[in-house]
Amino acid sequence: MIIFKYVFKRTIRSKLDILMILLLPVLLVFISTEPWLPIPLGFQLYGILILFISSKLCRIMMEDREKKVVLRISAAPITPLRYLVENLLAYTVILGAINGVVITIGVFKYGIQNIYPLEMFLLLTAFSFASIGLSIAWYSLFRSSDTAYSILSGLYMSLAMLGGMLWPIEIMPDIIQRMVQILPTYWFALGMREIVFEGFSKEFVFILGILILFSIAFTLLGSRRRLG
Repeated sequence: MIIFKYVFKRTIRSKLDILMILLLPVLLVFISTEPWLPIPLGFQLYGILILFISSKLCRIMMEDREKKVVLRISAAPITPLRYLVENLLAYTVILGAINGVVITIGVFKYGIQNIYPLEMFLLLTAFSFASIGLSIAWYSLFRSSDTAYSILSGLYMSLAMLGGMLWPIEIMPDIIQRMVQILPTYWFALGMREIVFEGFSKEFVFILGILILFSIAFTLLGSRRRLG
């Protein structure tokens, strides 16, 4: 698990990393305004932060590609597949731990009846998987990590708005409502609504499955260039 451990050492390298990965998730919990959903706004905004944290973590793989680390790995005992799997495992553990901290703080602040900890953790984890896959696929389109990362802020905010993470999707035209169903952010927003109004239902399990399928599809798409 050399690569797995190495990812943790490289994750927090600056004050900006500490702010994004450790401090911002906790601060968002205390944004208690309830917009169109009876759940603290901070938890809806945290979904957007998951996108950015995922892109920050997956940038490590992009930098390795720029420095020809992947090529050197292909000549070493560590296979490219193992390199990918250990990176994905590390990203999952990091985001899973952050999700757990956010939910725990939320339960203490708002009460278990307002946070739905089990359903919330499952949704955040499934969306974390999809976000990691999306980041891997995105970085595979570029040769420069700086170029890819600089465009992400606008891209992710657009995905959040179109997916209904910042306002009810019903205010959009019908044709847009149908088109955005191809976005993982749409299913995250739908999952939030399902948690609030239906709880752990068959529809909620279906939403989790869709997000996991997004994760698999994006990861396979993005890793083809790395493993090829």
